[in-house]
Amino acid sequence: MASGLVKNVRDGIRILGRGEITKALNVKAKGFSKTAEEKIKAAGGSIEVI
Repeated sequence: MASGLVKNVRDGIRILGRGEITKALNVKAKGFSKTAEEKIKAAGGSIEVI
């Protein structure tokens, strides 16, 4: 949101597992696909469902 990529998040944002993650990310979102969760954690990052 702060970056301006998303204008309206009434329903929240769900993170999907397409692509590759090469750095540890700490991600907060309404939901995560199983693949996204696995990739984020495998790269040393963390997830938080809000």
